[in-house]
Order: sequence, then C-alpha cells, then structure tokens
Amino acid sequence: MPAQIFVNLPIRDLQASMAYYKALGFDHNPQFTDDTAACIVISDTIYVMVLTYDKFNQFTDLPIPDAKEGRQALYALSRDSRDAVDQIAEAGLANGGRETRGKQDMGFMYSRAVADPDGHTWEYVWMDMSSFPTE
Repeated sequence: MPAQIFVNLPIRDLQASMAYYKALGFDHNPQFTDDTAACIVISDTIYVMVLTYDKFNQFTDLPIPDAKEGRQALYALSRDSRDAVDQIAEAGLANGGRETRGKQDMGFMYSRAVADPDGHTWEYVWMDMSSFPTE
C-alpha cells in the first residue's frame, strides 16, 4: 500500500470549509465526516482533515495559532499545468480565499499561493523538470 498523508487543519466553520474545498474540486469522504470534522479527498493518497477547534484540541494541548496572523506551514500541491494552477487559485479566490503573494513564474516552475478562509496557505505548483536550468 502506498504511503498516505493526512494533513490536519483547525478550522472555525466546518460547513464553510467543506464548501470551500468542494468549490476547488475536492470531495469529502462521508465515512470520516461528522459534525466536528471532514475528510477532504485531494487524491488517492492525500487527504485534508478539517477539524473544528474543539476536535483539533483533542489531539494536542498546545494552543492553536491564528493562521491569519502567522505561518507555521505552507502546503504545496502540484497541478498538471499552468492553467490548472490558475484554475484552482481562481476558484479559491472566488470562494473566500486570499492570494498571499503574486504569481511566481520561473519558466520551469509556476506557482500561486492562496490562503483558505481560515488562513491556511496552499501553494499550487506546476513544474516542467525537462526545462529545469542545468547551471
């Protein structure tokens, strides 16, 4: 079985988070969804668990930082093309997200960064390694 990753994010409004990620084209797994959490399916091996603050606090005794005030992590997600990067970024912006920096175009790599409504920043990235600079 290939390794899987489950990114756990504390969120303020479960229904709003589910709607946001659905607008980006991601569904949720109802088996792991209730009134305190939802399992957002990114791919066969990548999942985002959006957890209410009360649920998130069951896993840690540390305080939850405000993701709108500081960054503890950036989450990068590859896309198949520059257009796909733009499509997911624009969907995020149209559904309550906020662009956290301008587009980055390095020729072989193109990316955009969009924070979800809770402030968690997702970097959408396309890379063409055949065009990677050799020097």
